[in-house]
Amino acid sequence: MSSRPHVTMAQRKRRLVSNELTEAALQLLASQGFEAVTIDEIATTAGVSKRTFFRYFASKEDVVVQFLAELGAGIHEELAARPGAEPPSVALLHAVSVPVAACGDHADRALRVVQLILRTPALLARFLERRAQWREDLAAELARRLDLDPATDLYPRLAAGTALAAFDAVLQRWSDSDGVEDPVELTGRAFAVIAPALDAVGVPSDRPAPSA
Repeated sequence: MSSRPHVTMAQRKRRLVSNELTEAALQLLASQGFEAVTIDEIATTAGVSKRTFFRYFASKEDVVVQFLAELGAGIHEELAARPGAEPPSVALLHAVSVPVAACGDHADRALRVVQLILRTPALLARFLERRAQWREDLAAELARRLDLDPATDLYPRLAAGTALAAFDAVLQRWSDSDGVEDPVELTGRAFAVIAPALDAVGVPSDRPAPSA
């Protein structure tokens, strides 16, 4: 028997409307600028009423926040699905590569959304806020995979933070190049740099630092 939860027709419809609103909002915001777009325009583009918009989102900013939450959840799910015997660098590379590859597959639309987030102070602040939660989620998953205690071992948070720093660097470089550089290739290069540190899990994290 399938262990997947049953999804009702109402839930499917709600998800469809939410996706349509998110897509309409992100593309309008990315093409016209965060301040220029109104909620009325988003609702009209999505083919729903303004009242319907507010059933799903409290503001324009919340649309982006939900997008970021789902992006982080996807990275966490990919990491959790990786084989337990994989080195951390390989598992984290695959987990991060999924959203990066999706950006590459939809480069024109995705690039505008990435640039919107990175270049709009309010949205960048929310991105960094969400990213902190991603780190905690990834750290918890790494601790589970490696049988470590995140309360006493520094490795899970350090590894999660390092992987996400690479992710940030790739997005920034891709954004700055206006999509000229390949985000998947950039990700591979970034992880080649950090892989030795990610795979140093056998080194006790509570070892005293060498004296100067």
